[in-house]
Amino acid sequence: MLTKPKPNSKFSILFTFLILLSFLIVVVRSSDVAVEGKESGSEEGLDDLEQLLAVDEQLQEERPEQQSEAETVSKAQRIVVELNGDNTKRLIDGNEYVMVLGYAPWCARSAELMPRFAEAATDLKEIGSSVLMAKIDGERYSKVASQLEIKGFPTLLLFVNGTSQSYTGGFSSEEIVIWVQKKTGVPTIKLDTVDKASGFLKKHHTFILGLFEKSEGSSGHDEFVKAASLDNEIQFVETSSSDVAKLLFPNLQTNNGFVGLVKTEAEKYTAYDGSLQAENILEFLNSNKFPLVTKLTDTNTVRVYASPVKLQVMVFSKSDDFGSLAQPLEDIARKFISKLMLIYIDISNENLAMPFLTLFGIEDAKKTVVAAFDNNLNSKFLLESDPSPSNIEEFCFGLAHGTVSPYYKSQPIPDNQNASVVAVVGRTFDELVLKSSENVLLEVCEWKPFF
Repeated sequence: MLTKPKPNSKFSILFTFLILLSFLIVVVRSSDVAVEGKESGSEEGLDDLEQLLAVDEQLQEERPEQQSEAETVSKAQRIVVELNGDNTKRLIDGNEYVMVLGYAPWCARSAELMPRFAEAATDLKEIGSSVLMAKIDGERYSKVASQLEIKGFPTLLLFVNGTSQSYTGGFSSEEIVIWVQKKTGVPTIKLDTVDKASGFLKKHHTFILGLFEKSEGSSGHDEFVKAASLDNEIQFVETSSSDVAKLLFPNLQTNNGFVGLVKTEAEKYTAYDGSLQAENILEFLNSNKFPLVTKLTDTNTVRVYASPVKLQVMVFSKSDDFGSLAQPLEDIARKFISKLMLIYIDISNENLAMPFLTLFGIEDAKKTVVAAFDNNLNSKFLLESDPSPSNIEEFCFGLAHGTVSPYYKSQPIPDNQNASVVAVVGRTFDELVLKSSENVLLEVCEWKPFF
C-alpha cells in the first residue's frame, strides 16, 4: 500500500512566506500607481478645493453672527419680566423702580412697541440701571391690569416705590431709555474719554452737550443739570474734556461754559449763545429740538402734539410731490423758528392724515393741502390758494402776526342783503354774532334748515 509522503515543515514555511511577499509587492505597486495618478491630477483640483474651503470658512464666519442676532433678541426678551397674577404685587413692592408695559396680543400698537421696549430694557441693563422692566398681558390678567390702572393698550407706567406715574415720553427705544433715566434720578450722561464718546455716538443721534471745566460746583453746570431734570425727551451729555466735546460738537469754539444741540437733520449743530439759566436752556431746546420740517409718524405724535410751539402748520402731500417743497419749506421754517412749527404728513397715510382732513371737510383730497392749528386758541386755518412756496410763506407770515382768519367747516355764505332774518353759517359766525355791535338773538337749527 502506497502512502503520500509528509511535506517537509521547513519547505512549507518558506513557500508560504514567498506567496505573502509576492502579494505585498503587488499591493505596494498598485498603491504607488494610485498615488502617482493623484499627484498628476492634484494641480488641476487644487483651485476647486481652495474655493470649497473658502466657502466653508465664510459660512462658519456668518453662522455665529446669525446666532448672535438670535441670542440678542432672546436675551432682550428674557430681561423683560412677565408679570402675572402671582408675582405682580411682589415685584412692584419689592423694587424701587419698575417700568411696566401693559399689552394685548391682538393689539397692533402693542406688537410694534414690544421689541422697542425690549431693546430699551437691554440698553438700561448695559448702563447699570436699577429699573426692573416688566410686561403684562392685560387681556389674560385683566384683574391685575385693572389694579395697575391699565385702561388701554399699549400702556406704559413707571412705578416708584409702588406708586405709578404715567409715561409721557416717545416710543422709540432711545426715547424710552432717556425718559426712564431722567425719572430715576440720572438726568445727564457723563463722558470723560474719547472712547466713551465714540460709543455714545453710535447709539445717540440727538442730544444736548454741556462743556464745563468743573463738573460740579459751577453755577452754569448746576443750571445745566437742572434743565436736564426738567426735560423728559432729549438726552443731556456733560463733559469737562475739550477733546470729547469737539468729537461730539466739531464746530466748538470754546473750552468752557458751552452748551450746544446736536441733531441728525439739516441744522445738525446749533450752539446756544444765551445765559446759562435752566429756563433759558429749555427755551432754546424747545425751539430747536425738532427738524426744520418735522415728518409726523406713529412714534413721534406725542412729542409733536406736546411741543411748546402751539402754532403748527401742516403740509399734507404725497411723498413724490413733497420732494419739490422740502427745501423751500426748510427756508421758510428758518424764518419762523420759535413762532410756528412746520409739519409734513404723508397724505396717503390715512391713519395720520384723515383725522385732520376730516376737520376741514376735505377727506377726499389727493393733492397737496396746507392747513394750520393754533392749539392755544383751538383755532384751525386753511390755505385756500395754490400751495406754492410763496403762498405758503405768506400764509405763515399771516399766522405769526395774527392776520389770517380761522377756517370753519361751513355752508356757502348766503345773501342776506334783503333778508328780515339773517342766516348765519360757520364762516360768518364771528363777524355777525361775536363781533356784532348790536344784540343778537341766535336760533340754532342743526337738524332742519329754516332759511
